[in-house]
Amino acid sequence: MAAAKSNTNWFAIGVSIAVVVVLVAIGGLVVFLNNQATSPGATPKANDTFNSETGAITFGDGEDTVAVFVDFQCPICNSFEQQFGAQLEAAAADGRITLEYHPIAILDRYSQGTEYSSRSAGAAVCVAESNPDLYLDYAKVLFENQPEENSSGLTTDQLADFATQVGADDAVSCITDETYRKFGVAQAKQHEIGGTPTIDINGERLNLQDQADMKKFTDLIS
Repeated sequence: MAAAKSNTNWFAIGVSIAVVVVLVAIGGLVVFLNNQATSPGATPKANDTFNSETGAITFGDGEDTVAVFVDFQCPICNSFEQQFGAQLEAAAADGRITLEYHPIAILDRYSQGTEYSSRSAGAAVCVAESNPDLYLDYAKVLFENQPEENSSGLTTDQLADFATQVGADDAVSCITDETYRKFGVAQAKQHEIGGTPTIDINGERLNLQDQADMKKFTDLIS
């Protein structure tokens, strides 16, 4: 009887150890998956125009810095570009402002699981990394071909074709590989972007619904 009792105890201990091992393994897997989900992914290479840490693609060298955060899935961003894009570029070219564009991704939920916001932001980063002088041309093509919200969005091959269309052939393999697919989401979190377009002037966030803030913006680029 004593031997039987001893065997039962060792069996229970063995089961307990096995359960602990399984729980530890599951915990490790959960941590790994969470890290993968929140990882910023590959880090782009910086150049004279593109800051890979802040995500800014910069034009001009004016005293005042205007930072524009855009999601290529965002229809209001498209309208903003149509209304103010030419003025922003002219103000940067004239040296009145330093213009920063930040492609970000906050609207993946509107592309039926294809993460179009992330893929288009990543594609724009590919162009900024390899052909920064063509970023504005590429961004314009993305807005001209903007898919409707709640559609599946454009394919990655289409995004690569747009790069070829504007002459950014060096970005094609980066786009098709979706190298920077996670970059836009990471940048949105880094800059605490909850809606787009978002505008900062010299680091101060504007409320575009506020007339005073809008006047500050339009006066600067007029």
